[in-house]
Amino acid sequence: MEHKASHPALQHHFENLEQQREAGTLGMWVFLVTEIMFFGGMFLAYTLYRTKYPQAFASASNHLSLPLGTINTGVLILSSFTMALAVYSAQTGKRRGQIVCLALTLLLGLTFLGIKAIEYHDKYVDHLIPGRLIPGRPFDASGVHLLPGAAKQNVEMFYWIYFAMTGMHAVHMIIGVGLLSVILYFAARGRYGPEYHNPVEISGLYWHFVDIIWIFLFPLLYLLGRHLEH
Repeated sequence: MEHKASHPALQHHFENLEQQREAGTLGMWVFLVTEIMFFGGMFLAYTLYRTKYPQAFASASNHLSLPLGTINTGVLILSSFTMALAVYSAQTGKRRGQIVCLALTLLLGLTFLGIKAIEYHDKYVDHLIPGRLIPGRPFDASGVHLLPGAAKQNVEMFYWIYFAMTGMHAVHMIIGVGLLSVILYFAARGRYGPEYHNPVEISGLYWHFVDIIWIFLFPLLYLLGRHLEH
């Protein structure tokens, strides 16, 4: 009982901080497995339709902004590095480094979302929002250079999948930004250190997972089939 009261962060249903840390980490891994299955279904749908309509998907892929996609990829890779440094700083008791790295990760996450918003706006301007989700602005692929054998309705299918996959990824990014904001708040108050830093670690697991999802999305959506344009 004395050990239970040794740290204010220890919850009553755990014997010690190590048990609490292991439970928290296991819980995050279980959650990430469900997320892998969720995104796995989307990747499977993409693969099936890409195989069935290669020319249409290549045409639509070539219309995406490769520079913006590349910048966003670099932003997320850098954010994974700063997140790893934040976890290391928490583990070693470097409070200032922890705060700086968390703030940088948060800033990079917001940068990613801002660039993605620019991409979405460009698709809105080009009438490439699939279906009739926006009244008065039906999908129009006339601005997309169609490769031989590509059909406009199959180009629309690409954009359905594009918005579904990148949209869900963006939702996870927003959740991650919110999570890091809370972690940064408590880090600034000195809550995390060598003895207790599990929230920083499991937040890092989530952040790295979201980054990895984008690492798969980027080549599939932006790069695959781009050579067919030439």
